[in-house]
Amino acid sequence: MSVLADLPHLKTIRDIAKRRRLEVYLVGGFLRDFMLGKPCFDFDFAVDKEAISLAKKFSDTIKGAFVLLDDEHGCARVVKKQKRQIYTFDFADYRANTIKKDLLHRDFTINTFCLNVNEMKNETTVEDAFQDFRKGLPDLRAKRIKMASDKAFKKDPLRLLRAFSLRAIFDFKIEQDTQKQIKEDRDLIADVSSERIREELFKILETERAASNLKAMDRFGLLSRIMPQISIMFDVKQGTYHHLDVWPHSLETVVQLEKLIMEWRDDTDITEYLNETIAGQHTRSALMKLGALLHDIGKPETRRREKSRISFHGHERVGKGITRSIARDLKLSTKERLALEDMVLWHLRPGYLSNFKRPSERAIFRYLRDTKEEAVSIALLALADQRATRGPATTEQDITHHTKICQDVISRYFIKKKEKPFVRLINGDDLIENFNLHPSPLFKKILDDVEENQVTLRIRTKREALALAAKIAKKG
Repeated sequence: MSVLADLPHLKTIRDIAKRRRLEVYLVGGFLRDFMLGKPCFDFDFAVDKEAISLAKKFSDTIKGAFVLLDDEHGCARVVKKQKRQIYTFDFADYRANTIKKDLLHRDFTINTFCLNVNEMKNETTVEDAFQDFRKGLPDLRAKRIKMASDKAFKKDPLRLLRAFSLRAIFDFKIEQDTQKQIKEDRDLIADVSSERIREELFKILETERAASNLKAMDRFGLLSRIMPQISIMFDVKQGTYHHLDVWPHSLETVVQLEKLIMEWRDDTDITEYLNETIAGQHTRSALMKLGALLHDIGKPETRRREKSRISFHGHERVGKGITRSIARDLKLSTKERLALEDMVLWHLRPGYLSNFKRPSERAIFRYLRDTKEEAVSIALLALADQRATRGPATTEQDITHHTKICQDVISRYFIKKKEKPFVRLINGDDLIENFNLHPSPLFKKILDDVEENQVTLRIRTKREALALAAKIAKKG
């Protein structure tokens, strides 16, 4: 049992509302999550009028950050950090003249619960005050996602995606009539801003059920409507190493990547790496799943038949360009876009290392140098890629060797990360002073080659480094 007075700042909202003679209801996600026994730090309030003014006064009172969301429709947000936890409070004007009619405008029945803030007393519990006007509780108990009305998606087409993000987060099922309506209204997603689509998509990618939900979105024809570029992968045959065509192989790679992430969940280094945020609030693991989905998107353009075999030479470079287009369409940050491009561009590199029984130190150095921070994500993607490749030409011996190589470069990445910062034997100043060189492609080549020889222990002193530099400079 939770006493309402214990919920953060709810008494403050009640007192402000009473003084201003406003009717305020706590609605939506918090109550849904409360009934599921899940923690929630986001609170939504429906206000009969003057929601923005209420939010501003509340923000001033608790010294929170005020954000105007939609002046025209009366929506505002207050953000407050308290004891290392960030709370968000959203306030919105009714979309009808009563709370019951307002709830008709919400997305799904499991989000139509409400609670009258004005009537709460200090000893009132959530259970006592909980109201279910739209009969959403049976759907919540049945783990069922059901539209609040048949106009739900027309009122806000982002809800088409939200059905799948809720499916992914809670492992619920989408009710039959809702499924039919999604198929009927799926073209409406084109009217939604890229930023909103991106955030809803990443809610899916952040879960452990991203692969199954991407497959479901594909079956509903929704995935190709938010990323039209993927349609070029449909019905593209592959060679004997593969048992699946390009598109089902790409989806299966996401399946295998999620399995790998689960297998490595007890490895602290891997877990911390996957949970890193490259930018904003998106984790690397979520971005990797998008990379897995797109890693072969360059294959259709590069597909060639060479005698009895099919080739896709250079598909990784073509794929990088298409991935850049998708990343820009989704309004990803520059850091996220570059990381995603690297995953697609270099996803074959671990396989090239596997062509050797024992890759040279120089080859491994070059892999780590070129892939930088994404060395591990690319190795994991390569592992998932091979696990999704089970054609007759694929042997268990090849799989075992490839796995060993990928595990080795992952281990080396973390060892290198924990070492003391690398110090070059010579730097740019030495090239200027000793050879009268200035920054140029040759300048960079000398420094890179000297570093490579230093790391692989071919040279150990500054004198040897300068001698090598002189040799390279002479060749030009």
